Amino acid sequence: METRNTPTPSFDLTGWKKNIGLFLSGQFLSGITSMVVQYAIIWYLTKETGSATVLSLATLLGMIPMVLLSPFVGPFVDRLDKKRLLIITDIIVALFALALAIVGTVSDHFPLWLVFVSLFMRSVAQTFQMPTIQSILPQMVPPTELTRVNGQLGVVQSANMIIAPALGAFLFAVVPMNFLILLDVLGAFFGVGLILFVKIPKTQAQGSPVHVLTDTKMGFSLLIKNKGLWYITLIGAAFTLIFMPAVSMYPLMTMDYFRGTVGQAGLIEVIYSVGMLAGGLVIGVFGKWKNRMVPVLIAYFIIGGAFAFSGLLPGNQTGFFWFILLNAVAGLATPFFNTLLMAMIQQSYEPVYLGRVLGVLNSLMSITGPVGLIFAGPLADKIGVEKLFVIAGIGTVICGVVNFMIPAARDYDIQSQKRLAEEKSEPQ
Repeated sequence: METRNTPTPSFDLTGWKKNIGLFLSGQFLSGITSMVVQYAIIWYLTKETGSATVLSLATLLGMIPMVLLSPFVGPFVDRLDKKRLLIITDIIVALFALALAIVGTVSDHFPLWLVFVSLFMRSVAQTFQMPTIQSILPQMVPPTELTRVNGQLGVVQSANMIIAPALGAFLFAVVPMNFLILLDVLGAFFGVGLILFVKIPKTQAQGSPVHVLTDTKMGFSLLIKNKGLWYITLIGAAFTLIFMPAVSMYPLMTMDYFRGTVGQAGLIEVIYSVGMLAGGLVIGVFGKWKNRMVPVLIAYFIIGGAFAFSGLLPGNQTGFFWFILLNAVAGLATPFFNTLLMAMIQQSYEPVYLGRVLGVLNSLMSITGPVGLIFAGPLADKIGVEKLFVIAGIGTVICGVVNFMIPAARDYDIQSQKRLAEEKSEPQ
């Protein structure tokens, strides 16, 4: 079964800019409200319990569905109506938010088990939504615009990451929690309302029976057969394993090592997101590289260097100033890894198989994150949080070097673009 670079030709791309504009607007509205509520729930748990165990459990509940369910979600993404899938998952999240708000209104507190169930269902919904969005984009835009549109989606996601913490903090301070949760219902209303007007293509597999294990095995097989992409995926999984422990220690790095404040810890998160926004804008405007693996490899080295140098800074406010600058640089480089890699994956498979491949790939790229988080705390306590950043930085650079040393991974996009040109020249 050969990989393919061409989108389904039967979908009419007339007016695609307006169509994708509506789609991205819907993603922004539903995303921003969902993230505000997500932050509010975490802050509520922090305020009410003050327990690191509770917060760790809440974090894991947000990651486990992505790791465990992603491989089995792909067959449903390929076979079900994608528009309905996006609408239904938004509605399910809104219903759980509504239930949580009602319980919080009629009683004097939110039951911890219900909060956990709500967080879990949010993660399950995201596990379905992520490969759905990733698999429909290549069919909704011309192939030459795919990298730029992925960059624009990255801008939307980065904007949410910048706005949500500040807006969430303000609303958490002035709005009762049971009413704040209803913001999720409002976001779903506007998000679903916009999606109804978006034209989303159907695939040949849509409506055919779902064979979960067989389809999942097929997705795994298609990924392994594509040697270059398989190597890139394994290196990306190693990168996540090395990178996640340091990322989880941002507040500790700011407040303990640099002796900063809670406000400064929040500032670092915003700075990184602003950097990602800027990187997404660059891709969204100029994203037509002939070999996209070049900026991907450069991103490895920039992110790795920024983290390694962060761990070598002096533990004072002067060091924190340089920490801010290094995080802005790392944030700027991050979309070049995520966005360009996703665009290459989207162009590597026929739409009919893309959901299955993305389900497996998302799981493999995510599974190492929780493993890294398990060891992050004890390791930071033993060797110092700043050394964790040095390890993450050096490890990231090594991942970049390994990627460069493997020809199938290094030259993946060149070979992919060559296949695309050959397919275009073939008579229909």
